[in-house]
Amino acid sequence: MKVSSTGGVGASGASRAKASGSGASFSLPSVGAASSAAGVVQAGGVAGLGSLDALLALQAMGDPLERRKRAVRRADGILDILGEVKLALLDGDVSAATLDRLTRAIREQRDSTDDPRLEGVLNEIETRAAVEKAKLEQARRA
Repeated sequence: MKVSSTGGVGASGASRAKASGSGASFSLPSVGAASSAAGVVQAGGVAGLGSLDALLALQAMGDPLERRKRAVRRADGILDILGEVKLALLDGDVSAATLDRLTRAIREQRDSTDDPRLEGVLNEIETRAAVEKAKLEQARRA
């Protein structure tokens, strides 16, 4: 991140007045001075809200490296479930719960992707899971 301006923060805060003479004197600001200082603080507060919104938007976007790590974790989860489904199919003992977990994981992955090829693969996996689920239901009815 590059900082382009460094003088904006000090202008919105309260400034200290230098004491004249000895340091033992104390005085309160007049009513007019208090209202003008409040106006400055309010204007600074509005600018602070805008920068807070920008910071929150930046955090929501996330770091590209962090987004990639999350995508890899989701993909690993899908691959793990696919491995379970493969072994269960080979054993002839696939469960509807495993197929449901696979379908949920694919839907979560689809929400976060913009790649049409990946979406095509996810569609194929989801279709296969639906077919296996339908086979299970047919076997239960028979």
